[in-house]
Amino acid sequence: MLKTIHQYYVYVITNKKDGVLYVGMTNDLERRMFEHKNKLVNGFSKKYNLTKLVYFEIYPQVKDAILREKRLKKWKRYWKINLILKENPNWNDLSLNWDN
Repeated sequence: MLKTIHQYYVYVITNKKDGVLYVGMTNDLERRMFEHKNKLVNGFSKKYNLTKLVYFEIYPQVKDAILREKRLKKWKRYWKINLILKENPNWNDLSLNWDN
């Protein structure tokens, strides 16, 4: 029997460079970004127009992704900004190359 390989994503979205930040976790980042961009789910990201994916990490185990999300949510804002700057210094929308 083949074992299905799962991927879980911890991500950071914003509305603009140095704007409001939201940390989330999902098992389908492309679908989740479609929901954020089209404001399909009421909540924080819809309220603040958070549609720009600026950072993400991939985990094979859901428990690891949940733990990382919880830790990042507790981080100071400037720690999160430094994390983004390290991987995405121009704050590019990393989801723009997808077919949404």
